[in-house]
Amino acid sequence: MDEKIRVGVIGANPDRGWAARAHIPALRALPGYDVTAVGTSRRESADEAARRFGVPHAFTDAHELAAHPDVDLVAITVKVPAHRELVRAVLDAGKHVYCEWPLARTTHEAEELTKLVEDAGVRHAIGLQARFSPAVQYARDLVADGYVGQVSSVNVYSARGKGAGARIPSWAAYTLDQANAAGTLEVGAGHTLDAMAYITGAVTELSAELALLHSDYTVEETAETIKATSPDQILVNAVLTNGAMASVHVHDAKGAGGCTRIEIAGTDGDLAITSSGPAAAQGVQIGALAVHGSQEPGSQLTELPVPARYLRVPEHARDVEVVNVAQLYARLADDIRTGGRSTPGFHEGLRLHRLLDAVRLSAENGRRQTVAHG
Repeated sequence: MDEKIRVGVIGANPDRGWAARAHIPALRALPGYDVTAVGTSRRESADEAARRFGVPHAFTDAHELAAHPDVDLVAITVKVPAHRELVRAVLDAGKHVYCEWPLARTTHEAEELTKLVEDAGVRHAIGLQARFSPAVQYARDLVADGYVGQVSSVNVYSARGKGAGARIPSWAAYTLDQANAAGTLEVGAGHTLDAMAYITGAVTELSAELALLHSDYTVEETAETIKATSPDQILVNAVLTNGAMASVHVHDAKGAGGCTRIEIAGTDGDLAITSSGPAAAQGVQIGALAVHGSQEPGSQLTELPVPARYLRVPEHARDVEVVNVAQLYARLADDIRTGGRSTPGFHEGLRLHRLLDAVRLSAENGRRQTVAHG
């Protein structure tokens, strides 16, 4: 396929949201793509998104967007409860699909969508963009190449700023409701655990604790008081595929100094992947990351500059919120053209859903859980 891949973006609110912040800038920066359609739930916002982003087609009906002959790939960037219905609409049209993480509200829904996408025979990707951070990819290669020797332990700390000061913007308020499956466990811990496993190996068993310590919030725009039901503190102790021990703490409502740090200790050296800058408190999937390491016992970690080959997108796609998404899309374009599989698909999303199920079950019954990887 020499032609550009034509993309329809569902959830392209022109004023806010992840599509406007990351997806559309990423797609517009990549030479292999052309954004040809946008969709929102209201005609006024759909038309305004088309005007603002210079897109020829605007829709309020996902089936119409997916069926349009000028659309090859549909990106779903809306709230999690709508994912199941929208993915089905795309598959009914026989188009390729990129769905933001989480794939669905429940593992049962994720299983259903994974079976449907297999039957449809289209390319599918899930928005686990932390894997495409240049620092994460470099760290993964360092571990694979033996920089630390045999991995013995992994310690992860991720403190996000969402909900700090007991205030929440209206667009994010829905994430506080456990029923919407878009809270700290699903998004914060989901991205963090996936990045850790991508670098060091999958979790095979775990024990976990969940807590809700910040339950009362004020919606910034309306001053409405709402109650959170989704846990904001996640503790996981795990064993990885090679027998290494891992400790993971993810939490929200960090008032100052929010950041992510993944420390990897091995028989021959140590690595640390750390976030910094203004997006440091947004999580491993967004914040700018650096790699530090040492192979000298008793020494301090020093920065290991990430080689230029790990940054595979144009200069204007390197904004901190855009770059990882752009790198995922660049790989997805290669997959669509060659039939390869270098981007995480619905199967990887389903495995992460099952990992989070094990976290929930361990926290509920107080027992260690084996993690299913089938």
